Amino acid sequence: MWTARAPELLRSLLLAMLALIVAAAPASAEPEIKWKVVNPFRLFTDPADTEVHRATYESLSEEERRNPVLSAERALAERHQDGWAATMWQDACWDVSKNRYGCPGLTDYVNPKSHKIRASILDVPDSATVDCTWLTTPKGGRKRGAAITVPCDTLVELEIPYPAGADVSVEVGRQQIATTPAKVEDLFIVGMGDSFGSGEGNPDVPVRLSADRTAEYGLRTKDLPPLVGYPARAGNWQKIGDKAFIEENPRWLDQACHRSLYSHQLRAALQLGVEDPHRAVTFVGFACSGGETIFGAFLRYKGHEWVPNPPELSQISATAVAQCGTSEAPSVDLPEAYHMNGRLPELQGGLVLRKCAAEKARKIDLVFLSMGGNDIGFSRLVANAVLADKSSLRSLGGWFGQVEGVTEAQAALDLLSDRYKALNRAFHSLIHIPWPEADRIILTAYPPLVLLEDGRSLCPDGTSGMTVLSDYFLSKEKSAEASVAAERLQGIMQESAKAYGWSFADAHRADFRGRGLCAGWSRDAMSTADDLRMPRFVNGKWEPYNPTQWRAYATRQRWFRTPNDAFLTGHFHVPQSLMQSVMKQQGLEWLQLLLASTYSGAFHPTAEGQAAIADSVAARARSVIEKYERRSTPRISNRDE
Repeated sequence: MWTARAPELLRSLLLAMLALIVAAAPASAEPEIKWKVVNPFRLFTDPADTEVHRATYESLSEEERRNPVLSAERALAERHQDGWAATMWQDACWDVSKNRYGCPGLTDYVNPKSHKIRASILDVPDSATVDCTWLTTPKGGRKRGAAITVPCDTLVELEIPYPAGADVSVEVGRQQIATTPAKVEDLFIVGMGDSFGSGEGNPDVPVRLSADRTAEYGLRTKDLPPLVGYPARAGNWQKIGDKAFIEENPRWLDQACHRSLYSHQLRAALQLGVEDPHRAVTFVGFACSGGETIFGAFLRYKGHEWVPNPPELSQISATAVAQCGTSEAPSVDLPEAYHMNGRLPELQGGLVLRKCAAEKARKIDLVFLSMGGNDIGFSRLVANAVLADKSSLRSLGGWFGQVEGVTEAQAALDLLSDRYKALNRAFHSLIHIPWPEADRIILTAYPPLVLLEDGRSLCPDGTSGMTVLSDYFLSKEKSAEASVAAERLQGIMQESAKAYGWSFADAHRADFRGRGLCAGWSRDAMSTADDLRMPRFVNGKWEPYNPTQWRAYATRQRWFRTPNDAFLTGHFHVPQSLMQSVMKQQGLEWLQLLLASTYSGAFHPTAEGQAAIADSVAARARSVIEKYERRSTPRISNRDE
């Protein structure tokens, strides 16, 4: 007899039959659960931002995946004329007011309790008309997750405990048809170092330039023409450096340190996250433009640009605080451990650093380190190579405070090994990198600045890319002298990495050949992107192009910012209130022009250059990760589950 319950009974019978059919199906057609982490790069608060990068990576060809970060950067640059970071930099787990990592509404960014995954089941017959029930059974005796019943062709989001993971299963008609373990590998990656590590020269939001307004920077000397007709910022400002002018500054993830999303350290960490569906990355970066081993890693360094709340901690201390999450990382007095018997006198006499107790500190999987250039006076060597012999800046000591040649750099090079040795001790003793696992520290080599494609020749004498100010003149002879110091630096870095068991990333150096300061525009193949010239307003029109046509993140031949590039991209100026008295008394308005073409990231890698370095670092990181995966070393916090 047909009853009111008949439809329900029939449906149950059909579901039971389907479960039997599925269970009896050939092995090739067995239902299979697929899953991936929803937001594998946890620094981004909006999973959609991470998904942009994952989708870009997944769209790359097999050939492009040989250099995935560089290929992705080029693809993103085509879609975002002002750079992709402009849409993401404000949605990051970085608290500007506290100079610490953290996300709104999240108690502890560094120590996740769970990860959200997105799962689907394949090879279920009539998946659109049949319901699947998803179940999660956490490891370690935690409470079972709520059952989710949806059509079998529907993606589901599940919360997976970290670090233990869970078993995920699917039932049809109370019959289990598939199961799989779901355990997220969350890598804790720390970035430390200098301007090459911070992404200097590549603000998250570059300056906006006006189509019709020009800027004037006064008169240098009576023998030179006035500094007029320069590209000017957009905005309702009255004088260069006034409040409205400064409010139109380029934007950085960290303004004081000129740290941006284009940093190769961040890009390498991001790549490691998006390329593995079962992996997440927790990244904290402290690299700071101008930072070095002493003032930066060990001692407080306030950063490259004046801000109301500069960094309060050294990079080592900041890392220790991050490791502790919501716990306290107390200060420890270290009177003798790091000054190398007085060879590093700045570290004598009351060195105090933060340290998280080992039982509370999250274990660091990788340290990305860019350090050594400022220790030997990189900026002073560059100043010597690019300032004309008759430049008044030489008498002023250069824009970085001093001009030096290779002779002066030798003394600093002699001490560099001691500085790396002190760092090595700190990595193991203060932030708990196990001594046998020193290869988790990846030291990154500096790319060549003026090397031509043949790998031997240097950029010729000239002013290409440096016409923003008449003081600039690239000297091949002085560049050769600086290259001697650079090669010795490379050797010391490589030897130190080997001595301390660190990994060393230098594969990118070959990729920079032919992409230095002098690479770019030629009369045979001109484009705005590769044009090395500075736009100026002359006789009522812009020459050679309107500055609004400048695209900071367009694909180009050169992978270093020239002074012209830096002026058009970073456009660093000091607030009028800080320089007003000097400018009024001495007529030094042109100093703003000097700052705008140097402190804006001149002689630093472009976003493409950073991406090429990121590919090199990521490659070394993969080999380290695979090594410890083979050893089955757990990547979890030292805390109890």
